[in-house]
Amino acid sequence: MMDKVAVLIPCYNEEQTIAKVVRDARNALPEAVIYVYDNNSTDRTVELAKAAGAIVRHEYKQGKGNVIRRMFREIDAQCYLMLDGDDTYPLGCARELVDKVLVHNADMVVGDRLSSTYFTENKRPFHNFGNSLMRIGINRLFHSDIKDIMTGYRAFSYEFVKTFPVFSKGFEIETEMSIHAVNYNMQVDNVVVEYRDRPEGSKSKLNTYSDGMRVLYKMFQLYRNYKPLKFFGGICLVLILIALMLMIPIISVYFKIGQVPRFPTLIVCGFMVLAGIQSFFAGVILEVMAAKDRRDFEYRLNRVSSEKRRKLEDKNNEV
Repeated sequence: MMDKVAVLIPCYNEEQTIAKVVRDARNALPEAVIYVYDNNSTDRTVELAKAAGAIVRHEYKQGKGNVIRRMFREIDAQCYLMLDGDDTYPLGCARELVDKVLVHNADMVVGDRLSSTYFTENKRPFHNFGNSLMRIGINRLFHSDIKDIMTGYRAFSYEFVKTFPVFSKGFEIETEMSIHAVNYNMQVDNVVVEYRDRPEGSKSKLNTYSDGMRVLYKMFQLYRNYKPLKFFGGICLVLILIALMLMIPIISVYFKIGQVPRFPTLIVCGFMVLAGIQSFFAGVILEVMAAKDRRDFEYRLNRVSSEKRRKLEDKNNEV
């Protein structure tokens, strides 16, 4: 059975806010089916979510990425609206995000906090810096225009959800989603949304430093995978430039006295040049493989679109 709109709420110990989030989602999108995916909560999150009218399911592998993998695998919907269970995202913009998918054919709609109240509401300055850094870095590396890379408030099409391979286990999942959409030329829209800080007593599960390092690592890992020629070409350029800088004094001395003064340095420079050339050709080979992957993705996307049409036809026939 395919839902028209599925609201997906990944949760871990959010008893203070989950009931309100479910009620707000119900009021904003009366036609939606609301799913709360519990990730080993030790408080009353599950009980309160059920009482508020949500369908509660479980993912026992810890980590937000693992929860999203489970949600995307189990639920079929024309539009998916994902938000956190901590009541930091007002639902006033929910209809606009959903309509971007259902009416304007967007594949991913980003709830942009950074253009509204995020920097005044968020009391963690390193989070603010990290969000800005990721936005600038990814947009420059991938030539995109995503306004908020780390937001947990997003809407997705069926095609995005069923073609998105989830590899991340934790909070770096938002970075992975953003880069996946850009790399495969999917339609990404931005909607400015309000943000409010967690209510007093509600604690964030995000560790500023360890999770921030994982996010940075994920960004460069995906850049290497999706843009291998630029990545390995950059390594080649750095190695050859360093080799040339070390070789120039040796060569100048050679022309003056006819002797090579530092053979070990010259040998190292030769190996660096060879390593740079090897890196360049590795990038060329991987770039061909990445191009083939993009072509294969288009075939997968067409199959998923056909599957969606069949499911909608079956649903209409049942009605």
